[in-house]
Amino acid sequence: MKQVLVRSGAIVVEEVPAPTPGPREVLLRVAYSCVSAGTELAGLRTSALPLYRRALKQPEHVRRALEMIREQGLARTWERISGKLAAGSPTGYSVAGEVLEVGSEVDGIEPGERLACAGAGIANHAEFVSVPVNLAAPVPAGVELADASTVTLGAIALQGVRRCAPTLGERIVVLGLGLLGQLTAQLLRANGCRVIGVDVNPERTRIASGLGLAVALDPAAGDWVAQALRCTEGIGADAVIVTASSSSPEVIAQALRCCRRKARVVVVGDVNLQLERADLYAKELDLLISTSYGPGRYDPAYEEGGQDYPLPYVRWTENRNMRAYLELLGSGALSLGPLRAGTFPVDRAAEAYEALKGGQGMIALLQYPQREGARARTVALAPRAGGTTAGALPVALVGAGGFAQGMHLPNLMKLRRHFVLQAVVSRTGANAKAVAKQYGAAYATTSLAEALADERIRLVMIATRHDQHAAMALAALEAGKHVFLEKPLALTAEELGAIERFYAAHRAEPPLLMTGFNRRFAPAVTRLRAVLRERASPLVVNYRMNAGYLPANHWVHGPEGGGRNRGEACHIYDLFQALTGSSWVHCQAQSIGSPAGQYRQDDNFVMSARYADGSLCTLTYTALGAKDYPKERMDVFCDGAVFALDDYRTLTSYGRATPHWSAASANKGQFEELEALAAALSSGGAWPISLTDQLAATRLALAVQAQLGGASAAAGT
Repeated sequence: MKQVLVRSGAIVVEEVPAPTPGPREVLLRVAYSCVSAGTELAGLRTSALPLYRRALKQPEHVRRALEMIREQGLARTWERISGKLAAGSPTGYSVAGEVLEVGSEVDGIEPGERLACAGAGIANHAEFVSVPVNLAAPVPAGVELADASTVTLGAIALQGVRRCAPTLGERIVVLGLGLLGQLTAQLLRANGCRVIGVDVNPERTRIASGLGLAVALDPAAGDWVAQALRCTEGIGADAVIVTASSSSPEVIAQALRCCRRKARVVVVGDVNLQLERADLYAKELDLLISTSYGPGRYDPAYEEGGQDYPLPYVRWTENRNMRAYLELLGSGALSLGPLRAGTFPVDRAAEAYEALKGGQGMIALLQYPQREGARARTVALAPRAGGTTAGALPVALVGAGGFAQGMHLPNLMKLRRHFVLQAVVSRTGANAKAVAKQYGAAYATTSLAEALADERIRLVMIATRHDQHAAMALAALEAGKHVFLEKPLALTAEELGAIERFYAAHRAEPPLLMTGFNRRFAPAVTRLRAVLRERASPLVVNYRMNAGYLPANHWVHGPEGGGRNRGEACHIYDLFQALTGSSWVHCQAQSIGSPAGQYRQDDNFVMSARYADGSLCTLTYTALGAKDYPKERMDVFCDGAVFALDDYRTLTSYGRATPHWSAASANKGQFEELEALAAALSSGGAWPISLTDQLAATRLALAVQAQLGGASAAAGT
């Protein structure tokens, strides 16, 4: 399919794989998408800036980059950032079209329906989009899809009006008559308000006046605050809705000064909120923030999980705002014609942006004519320069997110004599293609089935979210592929049982399965295991993980992640297996929570497991610690000696002449685990981690989870 990307200040249209809808998503054939003159042009300008100037404008990205440097090193961080910049980024957030397919958990939406859809990174400028149900609204009969494609902008304006809570006859100032300001003014007029519009652009005030604006004020013509006071008989505005975008603190200051006592000021636009107390205090003003298109925005459970808010308690969610806006379009209460810069075929997307830059309008529409073959889910790429190493194992990467890009792919490149990247599978086509191009894959696809049907592929590397691991691994194994699966192996006993039954039924040379329990392959742990091999006594192992706090709505805590015990602590359970060389026979776990639900049961817990050889291993997992304290530490006691592992940077022994070990940075074994995998696949020898150990570590995670939930468990249950 064709998709619009922003790359180094330019608009490009590329062929990328079409998406596949998730269980709670709908696949839409896009008829029109809306380009706004505000947000999208600002993003286009930012992408053209040198990297250091972008950093000054987007300090949150700098913080993420610094964290990545600490975790993965400067070279890998730079490689990832430069790769993303070269690939370009999807753009767009408002579309309308026809439903082609619905996910397995979607009710009430059928193929053939007309929908308008919203969401940055979701409702992109593309021929097809896969959209969560709460970000899709039905288009009423009589509303053109071209108009409906403005649904996101309309819902943003409508939410600002709702925050204002206007009443019939109030005099309300709209500060900034760009696209959101124009829609806001029309919504207020439909609500029976007398609207005063303020903008430095005379063309905008002219358009707004033609659409029913009562008074148009030009700041360049004098003190507009004084003019607004005169227009309100010296009383001041009942409310101000700020839809302007400005870095000057004067914008919000003027908005406050033009108000009457006890008035409301609603901030919709991106303005400097440097406030003066005197502007607010004497009049006892209410300053309100309008968050995008309504309740549900930025809530993963609502937007991605499809969990609605009950209407009696949350009357206007973002989805209900979208529906209300579309109904207003159908009633004729809103007019979009004077705001348009034109309609452009998607191949001429760059012209649409140029038209907006030239001030020819405030919105441009991209049109997507239907064409044969547009829905292809696989895109072939040019062969890599220099060919591939003879005998290298063809790999399909499934899930090309941050961890795969930051860790596994660079490691695969270092091991190119053993592995060659054949395919990249990702739920979003643009990401699949960008990663495939950067790392020299033969093709990009959004279809796991197509990759599994490729006879050239020998190894499938799965790095998706946790709830997909077991099912994808089983599908790959049944297709005869070797599997490297990022932890966890499974989230439920049923998933684990299905994998175990597969191997019970395929005893003669089954494909290899390796879960990414990397800690056992860390250089420090390899050295420690060699020392412990000659021990005479059982081990006492104390492991502490200062995991750090994750907010309650983080995906790791939800159904996709399975929680921190199953999703991360399983690393340590496998490490205990590796150190003891034994199997656990009993476990006990206790946790603390918080009355307000700030911490989950698996955020802060202590787990102790007894092993068949008599060893006792304890994990203290906590989200209560400080970020600047090392994340992981382990103390191993046996035979009159103590071995202290500090954050995989140093290994120190006490009571033994064993040499100390240290490294410049933490090394948790991610590269070494792939080396071990390559050796096993090339020699046909023993698996790097036995199936028994993989199953045992996962069973321990499930047993701990049961106890954290109030049940008890022992091995074999």
